[in-house]
Amino acid sequence: GVEYEVSPGVAVAMRIITQEASALVAEHAFKLAEKRRKHLTYVHKANILRVTDGVFNNAVKAAAENHPDVTVDDVHIDAMAMHLIKKPETYDVIVTTNLFGDVISDEAAQVTGSLGLAAGANIGDSYGMFEPVHGSAPKYTSMNRVNPTATIMAVQMMLDYLGEKEAATKIENAVMKVLNEGKVRTKDLGGSSTTSEMSEAIALKVMAL
Repeated sequence: GVEYEVSPGVAVAMRIITQEASALVAEHAFKLAEKRRKHLTYVHKANILRVTDGVFNNAVKAAAENHPDVTVDDVHIDAMAMHLIKKPETYDVIVTTNLFGDVISDEAAQVTGSLGLAAGANIGDSYGMFEPVHGSAPKYTSMNRVNPTATIMAVQMMLDYLGEKEAATKIENAVMKVLNEGKVRTKDLGGSSTTSEMSEAIALKVMAL
């Protein structure tokens, strides 16, 4: 978007939504949905942002015509903020615009138990970049207390993207085993384990698979 100050104390934000970009992200979302539970939800606020969200919604609807096996529904962003907490299991692939996605992705991460569990990806036509959703967290430098799971799962997503399916599956299964056992958990998950201890526990599970 574009922001500027009209006069002292008065500012304007311009939201930019294009059909081309909306079509690209919609197509990627549908391809992802086809690999998962074949359910896609697009999130918007078209009752207020009629033009910009109208462009986005039309792009999603157009993409849906090429993916008839995917069930599609839509939810307003304010309702989605509630539904993600009340019934998160209802949703699988969610596609939305940048600002809305930035908000609900962190909410979805917290629903799982901690932002320290959430990995993220930025995928283009030719390249992908993978990282933990929480960013670098410099205030915890050298404290050996942060949850390494998001970083490890970012590696898992990267390997899957590169076609290393076996390695990606091993990492995912190892993480799930450690979390399900509950013996090793960092502070954000209600435990007292260090970053090193959590990392080692996951690594040992990977090697055992």
